Formats: sequence, C-alpha cells, structure tokens
Amino acid sequence: MKRVTFGWSFFVTVCLVIFISVPVWGRTIKIGVIGPMNFVQGKGHWNGAIMAADEINAKGGVQVGKEKMKIELVKSDSNEFLSMTDATNAIERLITSDKVDFIVGGFRTESVLAMQDIAMDNKKIFIGCGAAHPEICLRVAKDYNRYKYFFRGTPFHSGYLVRTSFAHMGFVGAILKKELNIPKVKVAIVAEKAVWADPMVEAAQGVIPKMGMDVVGVWRPSDKATDVTAELAAIQKAEPHMIFTMFSASVGITFSRQAGELKIPAIQVGINVEAQKDGFWEATKGMGNYVFTMNTYARGVEVNELTKPFVDTYIKRFGEVPTYTADTYSAILHGLVPNIEAVGSLDADKIVARMENEESNVPSGRIKYEKDAQGRPTHDLTWGPGYLTSLGVQWQDGKLVAVWPNKWVAAPGAPEVTYKGMVPVKIPPWMKK
Repeated sequence: MKRVTFGWSFFVTVCLVIFISVPVWGRTIKIGVIGPMNFVQGKGHWNGAIMAADEINAKGGVQVGKEKMKIELVKSDSNEFLSMTDATNAIERLITSDKVDFIVGGFRTESVLAMQDIAMDNKKIFIGCGAAHPEICLRVAKDYNRYKYFFRGTPFHSGYLVRTSFAHMGFVGAILKKELNIPKVKVAIVAEKAVWADPMVEAAQGVIPKMGMDVVGVWRPSDKATDVTAELAAIQKAEPHMIFTMFSASVGITFSRQAGELKIPAIQVGINVEAQKDGFWEATKGMGNYVFTMNTYARGVEVNELTKPFVDTYIKRFGEVPTYTADTYSAILHGLVPNIEAVGSLDADKIVARMENEESNVPSGRIKYEKDAQGRPTHDLTWGPGYLTSLGVQWQDGKLVAVWPNKWVAAPGAPEVTYKGMVPVKIPPWMKK
C-alpha cells in the first residue's frame, strides 16, 4: 500500500513539475478573417492575418491586463463576389458559432454594408480591409452609437482613390504631351459595374475636362466579364490616348489581356486590383505590359521603416508582393493589439474610444482616423502627404515597378513626396508609331 501511495505521489509531482515548466495559455483572442477566399483578395486577407498572428504569438502573445493571450484566427469564406447571402451567413457564423472577439476583412462594398450591420448588431469591432465606398464610414458619423465599432483599415475611401487616380492621370498625361507631342489628351473611362466605382465615374466625368483633357466615353462592363471585345471595339473607335480604369475583380485581367492583344494605342491608368499581383503577367500572357495601376506595395519601395520588412517577409513566405487586402496584417498588429494592451481589456467600447484617437505608422504609411465637418468621428482614413498616399505602379516587361509618387506635390504649399525606389514611366511603344 505504501509503495502504491509513493508511486502515485511521485507521478503527481512529476506532472506538476512539467505543468509549471511549460507556459500555460488561458483564453485566446479569436479574430475572424472574412473575405472571398477563393480569389486573390481573400487570400491577401488571410495571408496578412497569418503573418500578424504568427508575429504576435512568437513574442508571447497579447498582454490583456494580467493575462497573456494568444491570437487565434478563424477563416471565413464570404463568397461575396457571387452571393451577398453567403457573405451575411459567413459573418453570422463567425459571431454566433465561432464566437470571435473581432473581425477583419471584407471586400465588395455591397456585401460589406450588409456584414457591417450584423457586426454592429453584435457590437463587434470590424476593421474593413477592402471596401472603398464612403457610405461605410459615413454611417459612423450619422449614427455613432450603432456604427462606432467599424473602422476602415484599407483602402482610403473612393473619393480619395479617385483623387489619387487623378494625380496619376495628370502625371501620365504630362508625359504623353511631352513625349508624343499631344496637344490635348483624350480619355476613355472604363469602370466595372459595382457600387464602389459609381462615385468615381461621376467625379471623373466632371474633373477630367477641368484637367485639360477630353472624355471620349464611359463604359461599364460586368466585374466578372470574360469577353470585353465589344467595349474595346467602341473604345478603339473613340481614339483615346489614355484609358482610365476602375477594376477590382477578374474583369481587370480580361480587359488588359484583350486590349494588349489588340494593341490599342492608349495607356491604361487607374485602378486594376488584379494587376497588383505577381500572377497578372502570366494571367494576361504578357499582354498586360505597360498597365499602370494604383497599388499599396511594390518590390524595392520604402514608404517608411516598416515597409521593407513587411514586404520582404511576405514575399519570402507567400512568393508574391502583398496586395492591399493583406493589410489585415496592420489591422491586427498595429490596430487591434496595441489598443487592447493599452486598455487592458477586450471590451469593445474601451478599445473604440482609444483607437479612434490614435495615430500609428503601418507599412503603407501612417494611419489617422478622420472626423467630419461637424467634428464627428468617421473612423475613415486620412489621405495625403505624411499619411496614406498609395503608389502608382506599372508593368514593365514582366516586372511590377513603382513610378509614383515622384516629386509629387498634393497642393500648393504641401510637402513634396518621393519614396525610395521610384523608376520612370514607360509609354507603350505602339503609341509612338
């Protein structure tokens, strides 16, 4: 009997020693990552979140008061390109079944507006990392108590997107005038049929003539179009020098490939999310050469001290340059975690109160949340020198390089902006013939 008692006591003692010597984690912080996971946009959401979680957990996790907590990610395919119902069901599951503490991601504006309502009903902080329509954050100002749990993480809203695109157009237009001796640049506007692009199309029609350029027409193909030859035939007949694009989905590949095959003598400038990824060259079979798009990251470009480590690590891990939806990394690492630690709690109201007044550097620039004309918080992103500007990038013979900002001055008296790693724009050679 004594031998049995001694053996049991020894076993218990050994177990206690092992238990004490191995770190013990309590609750985890569950973050739902929602996006169209079968598309590049959703893959960016997931990859960025993985990088952030791994980096945080490798350093011991998140200090929440006296408790150390690891990040646990929950992946959710919204399928939002194809079904709004799938998107709302996906976020419902994250909240009711997976019981996540926070949510990051979302891409298509129409779906994000619906998902936003569900998150707000449940008082879950939701950092949007994809949708650009201003209304998503205008809701915060109009009904703060309901919508205060939503923050935009990326990109800045479509009003700023179009202002940046106008800067790109002016930049390229000046080069066309100088190199090709074009007295007045003609522009074709081509935007996918999606809500986020509507205000951009309206703004472009009004502003382009004020920039000293002519609008020769507006075309709105489906965001999932697999053939745009009819639109391209009409565009070619209109004889533009520049095609101002607004594409966030797969039509960006279709349009660029077919325009390249036809060698339409016009340079594409604007937004083409598919052109932001390394696979664009192969997807267009090289026909996407000279496409110019707004982007967030590019090889060899340093916006600040955080850019290069993030981009280099992402490329090493996933084999490609991050698209802007990979800024789930910043939403978690630079947005949620520092504010959770500062308030010492997962309480959403406490985190919101601190987060909306904080500024922080992120790999794409500096984040500061705006207020509207009445001083009401919008939780929208500040645009311009010193904050977020994005990049202008161009495909040049199989390489995606950064060409803007290069000595850019946003307004009289504003600081000049040039990031390390800029190269000159190239005009398609068939435009010079």
